[in-house]
Amino acid sequence: MAPEFIKGLYGEDSDAYRSLGWVDNNGNKQYADTDWQDEIYRTAISTDHNLTVTGGLKNMPYRVSVGYTNNQGIVKTSKFERYTASFNLSPSLLDNHLKLNINGKGMIAKNRYADGDAIGAAKFMDPTKPVKADNDIYNRYFGGYTQWYGASDVDANWPYGVNRDATKKLIHGTPIWKEVKNDKANSKTLIGNIEADYAIHGFEDLHLHINAGMDISTGKQTTVWSPYAVKYENSLPTNYYGYNKWDKKDTYNLQLSMYAQYMKDFNKAHHFDIMAGYEWQRFHEKTDYYNTGYYQKEYLVPDMDRPYNNPSADLVTLYKTENYLVSFFGRMNYTLLDRYLVTFTLRDDGSSRFSKNNRWGLFPSVALAWRINDEPFMKNIKAVSDMKLRLGWGITGQQELGGSASDYYYIDTYAPNKDHASYPLLGDGSTARPDATNKDLTWEKTTTWNAGLDLGFLNNRLVFNIDWYYRKTKDLINTIYVEAGSSFRNKLTSNIGSLHNTGIEFATTVRPVVTKDWNWEVTYNITYNENEIDELNVGGGNAIVPTGGISAGTGGEIQAHATGHPASAFYVYQQVYDEKGKPIQNAFVDRNGNGTIDSGDKYFYYKPSADVLMGFSSKLSYKNWDFGFSMRASLGNYVYNDSFAGCYNVGKGAVFSLGYAANRTTNAVALGFQSPLTEQVYSDYFVQNASFLKMDNITLGYSFDKLFGAKISGRVYATVQNVFTITNYDGIDPEVSGGIDNNLYPRPITSILGLSLNF
Repeated sequence: MAPEFIKGLYGEDSDAYRSLGWVDNNGNKQYADTDWQDEIYRTAISTDHNLTVTGGLKNMPYRVSVGYTNNQGIVKTSKFERYTASFNLSPSLLDNHLKLNINGKGMIAKNRYADGDAIGAAKFMDPTKPVKADNDIYNRYFGGYTQWYGASDVDANWPYGVNRDATKKLIHGTPIWKEVKNDKANSKTLIGNIEADYAIHGFEDLHLHINAGMDISTGKQTTVWSPYAVKYENSLPTNYYGYNKWDKKDTYNLQLSMYAQYMKDFNKAHHFDIMAGYEWQRFHEKTDYYNTGYYQKEYLVPDMDRPYNNPSADLVTLYKTENYLVSFFGRMNYTLLDRYLVTFTLRDDGSSRFSKNNRWGLFPSVALAWRINDEPFMKNIKAVSDMKLRLGWGITGQQELGGSASDYYYIDTYAPNKDHASYPLLGDGSTARPDATNKDLTWEKTTTWNAGLDLGFLNNRLVFNIDWYYRKTKDLINTIYVEAGSSFRNKLTSNIGSLHNTGIEFATTVRPVVTKDWNWEVTYNITYNENEIDELNVGGGNAIVPTGGISAGTGGEIQAHATGHPASAFYVYQQVYDEKGKPIQNAFVDRNGNGTIDSGDKYFYYKPSADVLMGFSSKLSYKNWDFGFSMRASLGNYVYNDSFAGCYNVGKGAVFSLGYAANRTTNAVALGFQSPLTEQVYSDYFVQNASFLKMDNITLGYSFDKLFGAKISGRVYATVQNVFTITNYDGIDPEVSGGIDNNLYPRPITSILGLSLNF
């Protein structure tokens, strides 16, 4: 956004145009040409080191490893460090009848988080501002960093007594927040498990197996705001002396499984593998929170540069939650003549997240396979090295409800009001508000039918795999808006309906060159999938359930679920274009023909999930050298470009709406819309085809048996990741989870140089 654009929009004597400049100590007004993206991003350097020692004592192999990782983030100030140590012991006792496997791993991690606000601020920050300015107010209160400011009369509200003709009201939000916000987290994790497998003496076909595991972690995240990070409430600055808070979370997950397994061959024609067991899991979480800051009072203290401040009330809250998952399970594998295979499994899972009437879910499955190439009539067909037909059916369950608060969703629970608000009419104590409750919530269940064929030719030099599947998911778990008065909240997690997915997967592996010195392997896979919602148990079955919040429209949602449409399809207005193909602002097709544009004119327009996914990889080796790469393609995935939609308006009321000139992207300036943020953000114009082809990685390596004559083997390699992306999408990256692109953390191009040594 050039000064000439603002001059043409507002005029040279306008506050908007004057706000572009900054004034130094000599009263000179100057302009800069700052690339704020360069100011927040950097080329990051990372290292990863691992050392492993393996060996064995009598009847006890062991393995010990230590590691250190140091990763810089591409946003300045972000950093990640990790220290790890692990061991594995595998003793055999009782004449090899009892086998133990003992594992332990500890990790210490230190994280300095990137500030997501800096990414968004860099997009909108005025490029005519310098990063730092030789200005008394900037130097005195903001460490010399420039800030957004407006030209309104602020003498009454600005407590510093500064000359408003030289410096105007300063507002938070510039990319320098990466410097004035320190967001760190330290965590410690301990993971361990013990497995024991005992073959009963005298009846060795029967094994008893037990596995006990734990995952214990503690973490504390501390966020500190510098006094330079001025925040505003009701046009008055707050936290002059800074602000800090911390969150501490302690979790432990415990797991115990026990099963008996019987394996036996009869007459070399029948093979049985039968197993039955029990599993118990506990997930526990405890959270502590601390928050303090310093806030402005309405009066000044004599002889002080800043207004009187007193700290806000300390707030420490304690939150505990846990849930259990208990399972009884069994499995039977039967093989006849090494070519007819049957597998049957049955699980009965119970989750404490559901009420007693809905707690248990029964999930069976059956799989059949036929090794056709082992049939007598195939023995003379030497070109066919593998041919297997596979059929399957099964039901699986899902009980994740989203967040630890969902552990007690079927129980009437209450949460304290914000800041322990007290209402005298209700008594002297603090009040609490009821949470949303759904006592009818139950397991989400997915039934899958699949059929597959595996083919191998010429000693598996050429391999094909093809699969067809159909998945029907019932009792979908989702959070939806509910009618007023039907719940204590306007949103409720419920079993909302059903949908199905159907698709075909094809994969092939070709080995065109296999010699003593040369080996070349090429793999390719393609998946076609389509999904459709079959039923919604809300609004009489014809409801449109909004989802997919966007920043451009306050409280707005750009996606929706509806019967007969894909999940999370974009629900938008149809844009009208002029004779040159340029969109006309706030002009949409009256699809329902009622003579006005209203919500009835919205329609379903594409979806974020891809129709086709493809992968292609190649690995070529010559003696000690190897070279490989892998690529991915996604076709038919669409993205709502929220970054564009959020700044499309270049009108006077938008660019200067907050009292300062906010930047606009070049495509927004070219579009030239000067309309208020009404329905334009819901236009299908901002839903863009995000199909892409990505080169994920390229690797060149060299393996050796001796190093400088010593008996040290190893491999040295160089890898480049995220090499390039081919796409027509206008945003930073077309690969957007959920289909809404806003403040995306860019995926960097990563170059890796690695060395592994074996002593």
